[in-house]
Amino acid sequence: MNSLAQQLNDTIQRENPRIAEMLSGIGRQIYFPKDGILSQSAEAKQKAKVYNATIGIATENGTPMHLRVIQDNLSAYNPKDIYEYAPPAGKPELRTVWRDKMLKENPSVVGKAISLPIVTNALTHGLSVVADLFADAGDSVVLPEKNWENYELTFGIRRGTVMVEYPLYNEQNRFNAAGLRDALLAQKSKGKAIVLLNFPNNPTGYTPNAEDGRAIVAAIQEAAEAGINVVAVTDDAYFGLFFEDSLKESLFGQLCGLHERILPVKVDGATKEEYVWGFRVGFITYGGQSAGTLAALEQKTMGIIRATISSGPHPSQTFVLEALKSPEFEAQKAEKFQIMKGRANRVKELLDSGKYGSEWSYYPFNSGYFMCLRLETVDAEAVRQRLLEEYGVGTIALGQTDLRVAFSCMEEEQLEDLFDRIHSAVLDVKNGKAAVTK
Repeated sequence: MNSLAQQLNDTIQRENPRIAEMLSGIGRQIYFPKDGILSQSAEAKQKAKVYNATIGIATENGTPMHLRVIQDNLSAYNPKDIYEYAPPAGKPELRTVWRDKMLKENPSVVGKAISLPIVTNALTHGLSVVADLFADAGDSVVLPEKNWENYELTFGIRRGTVMVEYPLYNEQNRFNAAGLRDALLAQKSKGKAIVLLNFPNNPTGYTPNAEDGRAIVAAIQEAAEAGINVVAVTDDAYFGLFFEDSLKESLFGQLCGLHERILPVKVDGATKEEYVWGFRVGFITYGGQSAGTLAALEQKTMGIIRATISSGPHPSQTFVLEALKSPEFEAQKAEKFQIMKGRANRVKELLDSGKYGSEWSYYPFNSGYFMCLRLETVDAEAVRQRLLEEYGVGTIALGQTDLRVAFSCMEEEQLEDLFDRIHSAVLDVKNGKAAVTK
């Protein structure tokens, strides 16, 4: 058990043993990561007075990036579309419109058997529903070693699964499809595996190319043919933010109907795609099964939703629906995409300029909100602390070498100053001018 979880349990036991007895297995093991992204972001919010490159949102002109089709109409809705409970599966029209959007943006899904998307309270809730429905204690969750820390809480702590990691990149700095294949086939004795496919990747901002995408699908198919039941979850949180030559569709479409032992599950949402992080509107879509199976999965999903949150917030579903239906939506979204692409390209230009010497390298990135530096000579946490205390800059330290930088929340003209400050902090730590303070 994690030491932080044990500390919480000890406090409860000391203060009221009866409450301690009430805790479920999940309740006893859950904890808030003291050194994770949320806590580091909270610290940066207090101390990062110059730039805060920790937050996973996009900003523009000092405010959260937003679409006018949403902002201009917050007071223009019929009360029935705001104050009543939304159905447990979500507003029917929103579900239909989101499905149409999915088909338009993912031609490989067209003609495949899929469920109507079910509305969740954003993607974390969607992943939690997947974990509740399909993950038992001891089941294997296969994912790259560079992953979103919340997977451990959602699947590992909540459901007691075993997290099976493989290197994200191979020796050619491309997606490690062979590593995925080996990790999957190693689950043959269990006969089951849950695979998490998160592209663009958090924390690296990496999406495989089309060839590697086919290799991923082939690895999952090989596992199924070996007798392994595979729940293939595409976490498409940052879908659409593809800036270079990479996959431009979710792998969900290629997985639908591939094999009877493969259940594709698409988890996505308006959160990042439409720049509405606080609205908490996500979706779960099942694919590749018979109509009866899809209907049964929908009913089971609605049961989980009813038992946990009852239903998602109605106003935000209405706001997203009206935005998707607006004739200005596509143009405004394309405008924001170009801003985000410009930031990503500027980061890569700076890192490739040679200006920062050999103090770091960076992991391949081509999409999403983030990129990761690999610090070659100093500890990432020491650099993170130095950046906060001396330079007013917030970043996320991941392990000993990796420093995640969210370019999504930086103006393009600020990026050079940001990386100059990071470089200065690295040199400070290297020359013994800084020490980690706890």
